[in-house]
Amino acid sequence: MTAHVPGEVPADAAPHAMPHATPDATRDATQDAISGACPRGFARLMPRSLLARNIVLLIALVAVSEVCSLSVLLHYVQRPRVERAAAVFGEYITKLDSVLATTPRASREALVAQLDARADVPPDALAQPPTDPLQFYRTHELGIFLETLRRYLPAGSDVRWEAERARGAPQRMWLRVHIADAPYWIALVLPEEAQGGRLIGALLFALSLGVLAALTGFLIQRHLNRPLQHLAEAARRLSAGEAPAPLPLDGPTEIAQVSAAFNQMTQALQQAEATRAVMLAGISHDIRTPLTKLRLAMAMAGAPRDEPFTHAAESYLDQIDTILQQFMDYAGSGEREAARPGDLNGLVSQLAADFAGLGHDFDLSLGDLPLVAFRPISMMRLLMNLMQNAVKYGGSGFAVRTWRDAHAVVVAVGDRGSGLSAAELEALKAPFQRGRNAHGGTSGTGLGLAIVERIARLHGGTLQFHPRDGGGLEVWVVLPQ
Repeated sequence: MTAHVPGEVPADAAPHAMPHATPDATRDATQDAISGACPRGFARLMPRSLLARNIVLLIALVAVSEVCSLSVLLHYVQRPRVERAAAVFGEYITKLDSVLATTPRASREALVAQLDARADVPPDALAQPPTDPLQFYRTHELGIFLETLRRYLPAGSDVRWEAERARGAPQRMWLRVHIADAPYWIALVLPEEAQGGRLIGALLFALSLGVLAALTGFLIQRHLNRPLQHLAEAARRLSAGEAPAPLPLDGPTEIAQVSAAFNQMTQALQQAEATRAVMLAGISHDIRTPLTKLRLAMAMAGAPRDEPFTHAAESYLDQIDTILQQFMDYAGSGEREAARPGDLNGLVSQLAADFAGLGHDFDLSLGDLPLVAFRPISMMRLLMNLMQNAVKYGGSGFAVRTWRDAHAVVVAVGDRGSGLSAAELEALKAPFQRGRNAHGGTSGTGLGLAIVERIARLHGGTLQFHPRDGGGLEVWVVLPQ
């Protein structure tokens, strides 16, 4: 089916699908344009919504601050404490080694047994503590402790880390000392400063503060986003032809300024719409009054009458009246009409019966549709325009199909006529645009598809063009459930 509005679309149209810019597609295009300013790889990783982006940024900032705080804590607080503990412990080992070295040889065996000393280091003892990513702070402090301790040990001494200990048992290390001038290995408990126990509490506290900060930021951002969501919803309602309620002005100053500007814009648009409707109604009234008088004068004119001239004049008057009606239809495409649930299949069947009475049969393929909220007069005007254009420009193969999917209800009006190209069909949605052959024998203002498109958007739907199997074109009216 070609562009189906009286006087709008010629009969030589190409059966191409008409791309339609949905609100989601427009929003994605806008998001892509904004993301174009960022590096492509970085923009691809960023979330789509402002809320998600701010939360990601907040979490990143909290994580960076936590890492910086931990670095400062480890390097400027914990490291000096561990090094001092290692120095004190090294001095203790030096004195212990000196005392044990002067022990009489006769007392060596008793002292070795008392200290549980060993001649050889245990095979599982390690030169460095094992690396544990989950306890990096402990590994870091132990490494600093052992490195510093080796600098304070006496000549001939060494230190090894005891690898395996039972859960809850204190950490130990093996030290090589001299008992009666003979080298032995003894186990000593690691100082508390080197075990990182106190640091665990500090880390957990810092992590809790980070989580609290992220949660607080999330709640604040949601609070700031709520007015933006109201603004977006009001803008969608305004674009659909509805009159949204004024936005509240009790939010933050910047948001309140945007809301106030939007309220002023909405009021100005409503006033302009009302002025346009009054102006067109006045023009229609003022023009139709002399036209009516002219018809009456022609009817009352006495003989002799020029019948061909009279017939042509009446035809021109009918065309002028049709043009005026199209202007009025475009000026008020049902904004003031209340939507209520109705049987869309019943409306299609009623219109198909009316066209059949005029000698134009439409094949019906009606699916199982739920009750759909629509404006009865506006929807009847939309479907009637499409079906009239199918008859006027399609020539044959008139059909109407209805079906539903998960999110929408679709009414498709089709014919077997040749169609316009996709670009031409899209252009005909704009007001005062006419097809290539519309000026040769057809009358109209170029408002037909603009009226249909406007009524579809008023119902939150879209108008789409699709090629028809076997030739021809279908116009789809897609309405949300």
